[in-house]
This record gives sequence, C-alpha cells and structure tokens, in this order.
Amino acid sequence: MAGRIRAEDVQAVKERSSITDVVREHVTLRPAGIGSMKGLCPFHDEKTPSFTVRETVGAFHCFGCGEGGDVISFVQKLDHLTFAEAVERLAGKLGMELRYEEGGGPRDGVGLGKRGRLLEAHRAAAEFYHERLLGSPEARIGRDFLRERGFASPEAKLFGIGYAPRGGEELARHLRGKGFTDDELTIGGLCGKGSRGLYDRFRGRLIWPIRDITGDTIGFGARRLYDNDRIGAKYLNTTETPIYKKSNVLYGLDLAKKAIRDERQVVVVEGYTDVMAAHLSGVEGAVATCGTAFGEDHIKVIRRIVRDEADLAPAKVVFTFDGDAAGQKAAMKAYAQDDKWASQSFVAVAREGMDPCDLRLREGDLAVRELVADAVPMFEFAVRTTLTRFDLDTAEGRVRGMGAVAPIINSIRDSSLRPEYVRTVAGWVGVEVEQMRDAVTRAGRIQARDEAKGEHRTQQEAPEPTAAEAAGGVPAPDLRDPIVMAERQLLQSILQHPSLFTSADLDAVEPETFTAPAHRAVFDAIRSVGPLLEGQAHTAWHALVDEATPLAVSSLLAELSVAPLPVVHDQSTGLPPASYTRSLLVRVREVAVSRRISDAMSQMRRLAADPSADPSALRDLSLSLQSLERQRAALREEIV
Repeated sequence: MAGRIRAEDVQAVKERSSITDVVREHVTLRPAGIGSMKGLCPFHDEKTPSFTVRETVGAFHCFGCGEGGDVISFVQKLDHLTFAEAVERLAGKLGMELRYEEGGGPRDGVGLGKRGRLLEAHRAAAEFYHERLLGSPEARIGRDFLRERGFASPEAKLFGIGYAPRGGEELARHLRGKGFTDDELTIGGLCGKGSRGLYDRFRGRLIWPIRDITGDTIGFGARRLYDNDRIGAKYLNTTETPIYKKSNVLYGLDLAKKAIRDERQVVVVEGYTDVMAAHLSGVEGAVATCGTAFGEDHIKVIRRIVRDEADLAPAKVVFTFDGDAAGQKAAMKAYAQDDKWASQSFVAVAREGMDPCDLRLREGDLAVRELVADAVPMFEFAVRTTLTRFDLDTAEGRVRGMGAVAPIINSIRDSSLRPEYVRTVAGWVGVEVEQMRDAVTRAGRIQARDEAKGEHRTQQEAPEPTAAEAAGGVPAPDLRDPIVMAERQLLQSILQHPSLFTSADLDAVEPETFTAPAHRAVFDAIRSVGPLLEGQAHTAWHALVDEATPLAVSSLLAELSVAPLPVVHDQSTGLPPASYTRSLLVRVREVAVSRRISDAMSQMRRLAADPSADPSALRDLSLSLQSLERQRAALREEIV
C-alpha cells in the first residue's frame, strides 16, 4: 500500500526544483523586472503575456486567468496529475529517493504515479526497439530504409529510431519481464489484447519515438517496411492514451524547442524523416504533427515557446508542403488558422514538389536551408494557389479569380496593409488596381452581410456556377449586354439573309469572338456549313445549319431565324441595309480584338509583377500588342 510522502521530502523537492527551469520547459520566459520573468500563459490562450514567475519565492501567477501556485501545483495543473504524482515526477527528475509515512511504499511499487508508470514503460519500449534496430539481423530492412534516405547509426541514435520485430509478442514479453502489468501495456497503447492474450501493437515496422517537450517518450510512430504487412497503412501512430494526445503533440519539439525559443522561428514539416533531414541540415526548429492536421492546439503549444506576443516583432512560422493538390489543401487549412497567430506565416515548397528529406538527399544540406530561407508569405501562397483554379488569360477567368481572392485580402489582420496587397494582387491577376479594389470592397460588403445573418463563407470559395452550367447546359445569352445584343443581331442577319455574307466574311469571325456560349454554338454550326452557295435554296442551306446545331441551342436557332431585326428593310429587295450588316460584322470583330488586347495587357501586368520573368517575353508581348492596336484602329475606321 502506498503511503503519504514525508513532508520534509515534499519541501526538499520544492526547494531543489527551480520553478523557472520547470516552467521554461513549456513557456518561453523573458525578464519582467527585478526577480520576475514573464511569458504566455499555458493555461489559457492569450496574445499579451500575463503569466509571471518569481524564482526567489518559487511561485507563479497569471494575471489573465488567475491560475497560480508553486512548482508542484504548476506540474499538477499542466500535466493533470495528483499532488503525489507531481511530487514523484519532480523527484524523478532530481534523482531523489522519496520516503513515505506509515511504512508505506512508493506508488505502483516503483516510486512513480500512473503517468510515471506509463512513461517508464514507453522509455523501456523505446530502448527495446532501438536495440533491435542496431543489432537484430531481421532489422536490416529498417537499416537499409534509413541508409537510402541518408541516415546512419548516429542519426538513428540521436532520434532514438527503432525496429519492431515481426514475431508479435517480443515487446510484451520484454516489458512483462521488467514488471509491467498487462493493463499498463494496453492502457499505454504499447500492446493489444486478443483472444490468445497480449500482442505487440507494432510489428515489422520502423519505429520513431514521439516525445513530449520535456523529452519523455509518450508514443510511437511506425512505418511499414514489408509489402505483405497485414495492416496495410503506411504509417501507424500510438492510439490516444492518458499520456498521448495527438492534437497537441509535435514530433521533434523536444529537440527543437531551444532553437525555436532562440530564433523565434518554427518550421512545420510533414513527416518524421523530414524533421530529421531539417535538423541535420541546420534547420533545428523543425517539428511535425503526428498523424493529424496542424490545428489550434498545436498553435497554442508553439505560441508559448516562440513568444508569439502582440507587443513583440512578429515571430516566423514556416510551413513546408508538397506541391501536389494534397499539399496545397493542407496549406489552405493552415491559412485558415492564420488569424490565431501574432506571428507571420510562410510557406516553402521545394522544386518538383520534393519534401525536405528528398531535397537533402538529392541536393544537400544547403538546399534545405535555402528552402526555408526562401519561403513566401502564407498570404501570397494562398492567393496564388487560389488563382491557379482560373484561366487568367480570359476576361471571365480574371473576374472569377478576383472574386475568389478578394475575401483573402479582406482577411488580412492589419488593414493598413490591404491597399498595398490590392496593388500586388492586381498585378498577379493582370487587372487594373481599381478593378481589384472594387472586388475587395464588394467582398467586404458581402462578408459583412453574411456575418450579420450569422452565415459563414469559406474565404477561398470560388463563385458558384449558374444552374445551367451546373446541369451541363448552355446559359441563355444576357441581352442586357450591348455586345451580346450585337452578336445576336449578326446571327439573325446571317440566318435570315445568308446571301449578304461571303466565305471571307465568315472566316473573318472566329467562334471565340462570341462572348455568349449559346451564340458561339450557333455560329459554329453556320461556319461548319459555310456560306450560301450560288443557286442553293435558302431553305436547303438552313436545313443543313439546323442539322449541325446542338440540340441544347436548337430553340435559339429557331428564334434567331424569325425574330425581326431592329432596322428598316429595303422595300424592293426585302434586305436590310448593307451598311447595317457590315457594321455588325465589324463591331463583333472589333470587340474580339479589344478582348485580345485586354488579355495581352493582363499578361503584361502579370509578367511585370514577376521578378523572374524573361525580358524577351515582355518585348514580344509588347510587339504583339502594337499589332493588335493597329488592327483595332483599322476596324474602327471601317465602322466610321
């Protein structure tokens, strides 16, 4: 039976444990007056530090949430331990042997509480796995895996990497031999219990110990090595246990915390080998999540270390993601959390989508350091990623692109920066600054309206397609647009009076000239049939056009064929004035040239905004633009 820890031993633990050192394992502290240190409170979320530690009196207090006490209560509250467990934990770090009243012995027979027993079991398991990796013939496949990725024995030792034997019961036998119970092994996630008894949780896998910020092993990550692995998943992690909560655990934090604190920079990578590669390349502030997306709890952990405080210069958080769609999606999820930082967020994506491990293997340590140094602001990555969904070479694509990125600009915390970002993003989209500013203003009004209604709209949400587009149909032409109306009247003239138009006239008008998709479909049918041939009956020609017209616009074809033109026809011939049909033909062509000029100018803006752009490309585009301007001027003269 466990007894009460002697009062003098409790006092000795308090006196010998530096509260500053204990707190510093979890919170970055800075001087705040004589004898005081201050940092962000670990017990509630705050942006201005109100958590104060005084070493001389061995106490802490948060003026924000009211939590306070001595070094023992700090460990109790932070790790959710009983008083005795907190004392035993501190004593274990000091190497003290505690004495108990009334002849009782230590808790659980080894001087540690329940948490301590689970931590000790994990420490023993980590040693077991590591020894198997280095010395077992069976583990050669694991050693080869590491060697192929540029890691040898020293690196395996630094990160404590191990190998889980394939037998399935070796770890269980080993830990039982050290006095651990079946319940402790199953509660800790090290073993499972089946109909035939206890079995190892990990079998035939490479093992990474996952440690908390103090360096205690609290779980494991396991990588598949064999093709016939029955579980199948490439990576397995310890299930959630009393000591392992994946939502607030960061792999490598125990090794990275000093660099994070000193440099006020953290680098978030995607995998265990990426953490290893980053550290070995000199990026010592690298960490990774453990089988879950980077979330709010991870932010809270990092903020306390990096001193993410509103009254300091912003710290730097760099995310490395693969360049594929999954990596972009992960980046956008991270961006959605950006308002929870005072820090500046950046994104680093290597060439060809390589992760830090592959990059180090192919190009060396310097390439990994340069990858982090060249990271772009998260805002820029979010905007550019969003714009990739749109064809910025078209007016429609630019309009939809502006609508998609405008809410991102509105989300910038510092409103004084928005005008500059508006100018920058206008260059990326290839539009005038005024156009981008108007889009941002509209997005702000929509956002305010939605918030007033209690609605939420995803920042990166693209404009919804029309009902016709969603159904795969062709939207009806918008006749409120004068350009669309001119297209309609030209098609009416051709269908009703084909004798007025030659093959050269039809060839001069490209199908892309028509802004309304339905008009474009009708003209495609006309062009496929060709002009009215000499001696060919109008009805026969019209029947061929009708046959070539898609079913989705057949009713429009019928309408255009009979709808009256808004012009007086010649009484003797029944034809509209030649000047009218000529002006329609030229007007539609002039609009098409103007659109190409707008597209070229947009491309020039985007090239001008890109410092890596080829100057010769700008020159060629300028010459093309001059040619288009001459074409438009000539067409306008024809209209006159």
